[in-house]
Amino acid sequence: MLTSSLFRRTLTQTCRRTFISSAFSMSQNQEVKIERISPGDGKSFPSTGDLVTIHYVGTLENGKKFDSSRDRNQPFQTYIGVGQVIQGWDQAIPKLSIGEIARLTIPGPLAYGSRGFPNIIPPNATLIFEVELLGIN
Repeated sequence: MLTSSLFRRTLTQTCRRTFISSAFSMSQNQEVKIERISPGDGKSFPSTGDLVTIHYVGTLENGKKFDSSRDRNQPFQTYIGVGQVIQGWDQAIPKLSIGEIARLTIPGPLAYGSRGFPNIIPPNATLIFEVELLGIN
């Protein structure tokens, strides 16, 4: 027979596993929408672990800009596919070729999720990025 303390612990562990599993499944079922604006070379695509150079403009669905490498006149560099950026970028950037410009629509679970980014991005916000893949190093 389970004691009430053991029951609560077992229930808590089961709920936690179920929640984590559900959250993982939800984010796995989400996809980034890629709208191609201008083609790239069609030959050079980044692979996991590559250092990429990108210009981007990030907006919320209502059009409000929250960040832009173009406004800073400074391209952004990151290693792709290794968790340094939001999941949506890790999924989408390897599908772009050098020189390509695309609009990425990234659902909340693949962006900043339920935590959002305080005072900038609301929880579960879908983000729109116009990106240009400038280089693969």
